[in-house]
Amino acid sequence: MIFVLKNQAQISSEKKLGTWYMYNGTHQLSEKFALKTSFHIRYFEFISEYQQEIYRTGLTYSPSEKWSFTGGIVYSITDTSYKTNQPNLYEFRFYQDVNLKDKWGLFNVNYRVRLAQRFREQASQRKTTHRIRYGLFANYSINKKLKIYGFNEIFIKFATRLFGQNRTGLGFFHQFDKQLKLRVGYMHTKFRNTFSHRLQLGIILNTNHTKNKV
Repeated sequence: MIFVLKNQAQISSEKKLGTWYMYNGTHQLSEKFALKTSFHIRYFEFISEYQQEIYRTGLTYSPSEKWSFTGGIVYSITDTSYKTNQPNLYEFRFYQDVNLKDKWGLFNVNYRVRLAQRFREQASQRKTTHRIRYGLFANYSINKKLKIYGFNEIFIKFATRLFGQNRTGLGFFHQFDKQLKLRVGYMHTKFRNTFSHRLQLGIILNTNHTKNKV
């Protein structure tokens, strides 16, 4: 099917360590509302063989310290092939998140459920699909500047073949100051017939625009 990432492309790049370069930001607008922003550029290899660029923004509502809800939009461009010439896949998406924060002893834990309505176009053919993701994310503070983290996230499609992918990763966060954080990690993704290895390098920017309000 034209909207499915080509198995040939995935198999041929299995042994490559691809890279995700990431920016993620949370910008507090009021006590309960925040703006989420994100930009990723992804490669099949370290700095070559372009795979995808993805733009995301959303509005988060937090009725309490534990619970938050986000709704937003995503736009992405994906090269579905590896070292072959295939039409790009263009996607516009709505998404909705439910997040729950918890504690497991010394570990900070976040549960996330994400729904997505995906409008996809490749080679002038269009298709609408739906997906749900469930993720478990945990981190542990080594000191004030350094945290280690791990996560697992499964993707389920509303289709005949339910399983989409499963992502498992680990790494660390380094806190430069109250606003800026560095993320370095590794992620393994299992698809139905293949898998991928990815290095994740990113910055996280958190700002608060409520402090100067009267």
